[in-house]
Amino acid sequence: MSLPIKAVDRLFERMAATYGAQWTRQWQDVPMVDVKSSWAHELSPFSQSLHRLAWALENLPTRCPNVIEFKHLCRQAPAPEVPQLPEPKADPARVMAELSKLGELKAKVLSTKPVDRLEWARKIVARHVACERVTPTVLKMAKDALATRGEIA
Repeated sequence: MSLPIKAVDRLFERMAATYGAQWTRQWQDVPMVDVKSSWAHELSPFSQSLHRLAWALENLPTRCPNVIEFKHLCRQAPAPEVPQLPEPKADPARVMAELSKLGELKAKVLSTKPVDRLEWARKIVARHVACERVTPTVLKMAKDALATRGEIA
């Protein structure tokens, strides 16, 4: 769907008022109907978002733009602000029900055996003691980790 011809007419009026003879001179050898239909076709992606055309008209460059430059300018227009609904209020009964579920989870976690976070280091040192092959770097990392807990000097 092309841009409405009324919008193109208004656009051309504004460009003529802004750029004067520079605007009209560039179309002197071309039938105006052809020029306007070309602009209507090129600007058709903005037929449902005329605010982009308005923004481009308010932010025109100092040099008279061709249709491609004007189309690029339209694409730079910021999206309009859309009003948003207020955040819904939380139902206190539901919040309490969900929090009570977390209490059960917390009790479950606390009742489980604590995780031994240095088990990997102990296994590596044990492999070294058993004369298994362990790279010096890995052995050093394991010993350093155990040293932070005072398990190895």
